[in-house]
Amino acid sequence: MIQYARGISELNNSLADLGDDINVSFEFFPPKTEEMETLLWNSINRLKCLNPKFMSVTYGANSGERERTHSIVKQIKQKTGIEAAPHLTCIDSTADELRQIAREYWDSGIRNIVALRGDVPAGCGKPSVYAEDLVKLLRSVADFDIAVAAYPEGHPEAKSAQADLINLKRKIDAGATHVITQFFFDIESYLRFRDRCVMVGIEAEIIPGILPVTNFKQLGKMAQVTNVTIPNWLAHMYEGLDNDQATRNLVAASIAMDQVKVLSREGVKDFHFYTLNRSELTYAICHTLGVRPYHQQAA
Repeated sequence: MIQYARGISELNNSLADLGDDINVSFEFFPPKTEEMETLLWNSINRLKCLNPKFMSVTYGANSGERERTHSIVKQIKQKTGIEAAPHLTCIDSTADELRQIAREYWDSGIRNIVALRGDVPAGCGKPSVYAEDLVKLLRSVADFDIAVAAYPEGHPEAKSAQADLINLKRKIDAGATHVITQFFFDIESYLRFRDRCVMVGIEAEIIPGILPVTNFKQLGKMAQVTNVTIPNWLAHMYEGLDNDQATRNLVAASIAMDQVKVLSREGVKDFHFYTLNRSELTYAICHTLGVRPYHQQAA
């Protein structure tokens, strides 16, 4: 009994100390309706007090969503003071258009950009530009802090895991400063990927992407597109919960917190949360991990 109590005490202490050792960032997507915009800003305002390193906003496939991304990014910086990091894709924009967007961001005080190739439109052949090219272009415009994407289980279009790793190395060599991974659930896949990055000379920080799963059916669709493995243990945890949102939320929080705790013990200090524009679950996870609102930290 004494040994058991000592083990619980050590676990509680390690969890309580975790918040002082980790940094968080949050990802949002541009809203399509006024109702969704209200939800977005409620989430931003709820999460800003956790003092994230940055908040990123994805880049839609059409011009309307892109304009909303530009607007939201600038407003995040102006209204909250938090560093904002717009996603920027190069697949269907000219170099001159990209330079103009980059200059506008820089002039607006935006110093962080997530550089991506973007999805290839249906019916188009092999793309002529890649994220590596976008990183080079951004470097020619200003001294941005540039993040690029990585895929611990391999990009869906990659010929092989090694080819995918070489492509990531090119993006780093072109001037990217850190890496944000696709979400994953097999922690070993992330750790093996991080080791392989070191072996090919990638010294940039590999920030794990954390996705709290509140809708398992939706996850299945996302995983097919992104080449993410859904472990059997994860599927079992959501069995029988199709009509039980409250329990799904508890399961999602438990899994995400376990991921952060294990990875933190492996030396990971920064975590990027895919919020899906909802704050409640992400806030609860971060709070439980010890990430405190800044007014509490100052008290």
